[in-house]
Amino acid sequence: METRRGRLIDHLHLRVKDLEASKRFYKASMEALDLPLVEGDGYFFCDELWVDEGPADVHSHAHFAFQAKDEAAVRRWHAAVLAAGGRDNGGPGERDYHPGYYAAFAFDPDGNNVEAVYHGPHERSADSVLITW
Repeated sequence: METRRGRLIDHLHLRVKDLEASKRFYKASMEALDLPLVEGDGYFFCDELWVDEGPADVHSHAHFAFQAKDEAAVRRWHAAVLAAGGRDNGGPGERDYHPGYYAAFAFDPDGNNVEAVYHGPHERSADSVLITW
């Protein structure tokens, strides 16, 4: 068996109130970023992101960012998640965090602040880490 993981975060687990609403949001999000979303019985995931449904009074509130391969992917992501029920929290544009930081923000159905970011021209040391066992 094998899986791929990123360099810093092993996994991010979100507990949501409405799994179907969240699935629409994150499926649109991943499609816009050309990433596969895997659906299971009562959960879905993509790489380090794991989402399942919690009790009505238990859900996450977090901020996290997905990596985008370019500015066009950030714009596609923002349009896709808004069309899938997300709420705008900052349209696509350059931010002053560092030169070339281009991002957009949206709230998912549970109020998590989700971002897509392109850090400008750069070279990655690896696309992902391959784990086999």
